Amino acid sequence: MLSDQRKGHIVWVSDVKAARSLEKYGNVHFISRRLHYAVVYVDADREEETLRNLQRLPYVKKIERSLRSELKTEYPKESEDKTRFYSM
Repeated sequence: MLSDQRKGHIVWVSDVKAARSLEKYGNVHFISRRLHYAVVYVDADREEETLRNLQRLPYVKKIERSLRSELKTEYPKESEDKTRFYSM
């Protein structure tokens, strides 16, 4: 049974090719070849177990929790739209 809640984590890796194998632990959303990290979403109910297993991998340097779910994405419209004043 799949959980509706997912938690995002930034997994810093030493080997980008090996980071492809992170898919068996969760949903790999993005892998940065230049900065050597992967964005992985895991089920919230199995999060602790999954993170322990990820930490044991030899190519994983560090795991950080993604704060994207805590960011405010809805903004109130307090001022009028000024784009029409700046258009040509």
